[in-house]
Amino acid sequence: MKYRKKPVVIDAVQWTGSNLSEIADLIGRADNVFVAGNTIKIKTLEGVMVASPGDWIIIGVKKEIYPCKPDIFSATYEPVEKDPFASGPVEITGKD
Repeated sequence: MKYRKKPVVIDAVQWTGSNLSEIADLIGRADNVFVAGNTIKIKTLEGVMVASPGDWIIIGVKKEIYPCKPDIFSATYEPVEKDPFASGPVEITGKD
């Protein structure tokens, strides 16, 4: 039997090798991330995982943290368009 992944919205930041503060902001806790050269080690539900520059750090639907290789990320995710109603109601006027 085949399955399709449900559409979900996630938060993610791509690790560049030098944007640790951005990764820590995403995760919300700096004690889950450790720098090791140009890689980072991330405490996840499955144990410690290593992310290399170019990898994406993802916060999943249950707030789990995990790295994702760029090819898998681009095949699985796409940017979410900004919600047109996020800034408040839009006034619609008609001709009198």
